Amino acid sequence: MSDLDPNRPLGAGALARLRTVGRRFDPAAELETAEDVAIFLDEYLRDNPDPAAFTQALGIVARANGMTEIARRAGVGRESLYKSLSGDVTPTFETVLKVLTAVGLRLAVAPGGAEGRDRAA
Repeated sequence: MSDLDPNRPLGAGALARLRTVGRRFDPAAELETAEDVAIFLDEYLRDNPDPAAFTQALGIVARANGMTEIARRAGVGRESLYKSLSGDVTPTFETVLKVLTAVGLRLAVAPGGAEGRDRAA
């Protein structure tokens, strides 16, 4: 299936490829359902393990849902939320959880592969 299939949410890899070919693309426009958001964040985190990159992706999700509304649901100020999700600062874990809850998601943990199994043993 092509990354440009209009019926498939775009992950971070597809977004990176679109950027390299010079297309102007707003990933927030593609995030219509909670499932779209979950897939986007999961792929983004898998492709970009850097916390700042995940924070920026969470900012895209918040923008897709309306930053003012997400700030209200999360119980944080809109300007504070913009700053927290810019990727320039590290938001608190509490803020990340509040934003995830505000967009209808929850945090889940899954085994990460051989490296994670070796550490747990």
